[in-house]
Amino acid sequence: MAFTMQLRKGFEAEYEKRHQEIWTELSDLLKASGIERYSIFLDAETGTLFAYMEVAENNSIDDLPKHVIMQKWWEYMKDIMDTHPDNAPIRMDLKEVFNLS
Repeated sequence: MAFTMQLRKGFEAEYEKRHQEIWTELSDLLKASGIERYSIFLDAETGTLFAYMEVAENNSIDDLPKHVIMQKWWEYMKDIMDTHPDNAPIRMDLKEVFNLS
């Protein structure tokens, strides 16, 4: 899975800092929901965040928005990212068009 999100200008260092200090509870939740690999890259010129996730075949990532810890993380991040009214990041899912395996 791949998607983009938008970081607000001037918050590049803060975004990186918050992810370096990711909460253990959140990290555990992501792994338990079937996320096996998760990377986020930043285009510093545009503030575009590119996220790439590899998820297990039997995953429960669609349930993540229901978890309190996920909601707290979104609340924590809403001041530095573009978000929906429920604080979920506004994301644009990307279609895979090539894969070299």
